[in-house]
Amino acid sequence: MSEKKIDTLVEVSHLKEYFNINTGMFSSKPLKAVDDVSFSIRRGETLGLVGESGCGKTTAGRTILHLYKPTAGEILFEGKPVKTKADIHEYRKKATMVFQDPYSSLNPRMTVSDIIGEPLDIHKMYSNRKEREERILELMNRVGLNSEHAARYAHEFSGGQRQRIGIARALALNPRFIVCDEPVSALDVSIQAQVINMFDELQDQMGLTYLFIAHDILVVRHISDRIAVMYLGRMVELADAKEIYEHPLHPYTRSLMSAVPQPDPKIARANKRIVLSGDIPSPLNAPSGCPFRTRCPHATPACAEAMPEFREVAPGHFAACHRVAELG
Repeated sequence: MSEKKIDTLVEVSHLKEYFNINTGMFSSKPLKAVDDVSFSIRRGETLGLVGESGCGKTTAGRTILHLYKPTAGEILFEGKPVKTKADIHEYRKKATMVFQDPYSSLNPRMTVSDIIGEPLDIHKMYSNRKEREERILELMNRVGLNSEHAARYAHEFSGGQRQRIGIARALALNPRFIVCDEPVSALDVSIQAQVINMFDELQDQMGLTYLFIAHDILVVRHISDRIAVMYLGRMVELADAKEIYEHPLHPYTRSLMSAVPQPDPKIARANKRIVLSGDIPSPLNAPSGCPFRTRCPHATPACAEAMPEFREVAPGHFAACHRVAELG
C-alpha cells in the first residue's frame, strides 16, 4: 500500500446525489445536487469546501456521512467502503457533523446534559450513570462551557454558546472525522473568530480531520489546508489554500477571489473585481457541457459540447476547465 493511501482518511469517488422532483401529474426530473464529485481528505487535515448557495456543498457533506443515501459513487473511510447498515453504524462512531444553525439543531425539550449525552446513549458508550456524567462534564469543559450549564435548556444560551453545545455533542464519541456545515455563518463576527480558533485547538489536541463547508472565502482560508470549489453540483477546482488564493485557475474561482476584501487600500484599488453576469442556473435545468459556461467570460462554443475533465493541471492543483492551459 502506498504512503498516499495510508495517509488518506476519507476518499470520495464519483459521488452523486440526485433528488427526484415532480414536474407534472405523472412526471418527475432529477435534481442533480451533487454530480460526479471525487476528492480525498488526508488524516489530520482540514479541507475547505466553498461555493455559492445552492451549489451542493451541504448536500455533499451530508451524503458523505450517509445522512442521505448516495445515488451513486463510493465513500471510503480508512480504506474501507461504507455501504451496509453495519458499516454505517460503525462509521457514525468515527464520523459526525456540526450543523449550521445552532438554533434549530438542538432539541429545545432536552437539557444540555441530555443533548451532549445523546450519542453516548445511542451507542452505549458508558457502563454506569457516573461515567456518563463525567464524560459530559469533560466535553463541556473542552468547549468552554461551565458545569452549571448542564441542567439548562438550549434557549437559555446565546448563539455562540449553542454552537459550543453542538460541537460538544459532535465530540462525544471521540470521532476522527467531522463535517462542519457552515458552523459560524449564523454567529456574530466577534464570536466567529472564537469558534474557529476552538476548531483549530480541538484539531491539535484530538488529531481531528475536518471537511469545513462555508461560503466565506476568508474563513475557509484561515482554517483550511486545502480548498475545494464547487459550482452547480460539480467540483471545479482543488488546491492548497495558499496556492488557490494566490493562483486560482478556474474562471469561477477567480471571480470568488476577486470579491475578497483587501485591508490595504493600494491593493484594494488595484484589485479588479470580476463580476459574473446572470444568475446561477437551476440544477434541474443545468446547461450542457461546462455548467459554468453561461456565466463565464471566457466561454467558447466548445464549452457547450462536453463536460470538462476534473484533472491535475499542476502538482496537487486540480481544475475542470477546457481553457485552463490558456488562462493559466
